[in-house]
Amino acid sequence: MINIVDYGVGNLTSILNMIKKVGYRNVRISGDAGAIGDADKLILPGVGHFDFGMQQLRKSGLVDMLNKEVLENRKMILGICLGAQLLTRSSEEGKEKGLGWIEAETVRFDASRIGDKLKVPHMGWSNITVEKESRLFKDMFEEPRFYFVHSYHIVCDHSEDVIATARHGYRFTAGIERGNILGMQFHPEKSHKFGMKLLENFIHNY
Repeated sequence: MINIVDYGVGNLTSILNMIKKVGYRNVRISGDAGAIGDADKLILPGVGHFDFGMQQLRKSGLVDMLNKEVLENRKMILGICLGAQLLTRSSEEGKEKGLGWIEAETVRFDASRIGDKLKVPHMGWSNITVEKESRLFKDMFEEPRFYFVHSYHIVCDHSEDVIATARHGYRFTAGIERGNILGMQFHPEKSHKFGMKLLENFIHNY
């Protein structure tokens, strides 16, 4: 069973529908601690402001449960967009502490490095470069590209945690993986066949 964590932030139904589209039916949306405990894998979605996301997560009362399931029980979790950023220690977008599961910070795009022709937020389709072998990208289509909507991106302390990058003026982290913790800056649920393949790999390869 895959549980999409409902904490009041994120495009939950789109993720659910994309998972069902790849032929997997054992998936649900729930913010119930029991459902999270019973699940084999978790997805942490998220759209919007970092501080609001962390505040909602704490209001939900799920932080301790998620820490137990992910850090102690080593349950697989996939963070998507803001959900991936919440895996880091903190963000330049606000003052709240993140979950801190990945040794990383979330920073705003550096306008001085982007140039005048590109805008923030980074919005639309971008090719990614797979930086290291990962089961998430097993048998991925050639020239993989995904849909992004974000003004901030993750900077990891350890390069080995970076499994994919993309470019918006300069190269930034698009995917992270450390043990059972995965995060994607892009939206697989909006990325057609590429997103379907990635979610299929998450379902069957972990």
